[in-house]
Amino acid sequence: MKQKNLWMIRGTVLIASAACIGYGLMREEHLEVLKKAVNICLQCIGIG
Repeated sequence: MKQKNLWMIRGTVLIASAACIGYGLMREEHLEVLKKAVNICLQCIGIG
């Protein structure tokens, strides 16, 4: 594969991943993930 095509693919994947992360942050998905992680940890040690 040519070097230029490889960089174009990498750039496209980088932009797409940044867009998906930004969309998740706008929907406040990180708070939901944190809430679920805390609940799982509390259940594992027997508190929750």
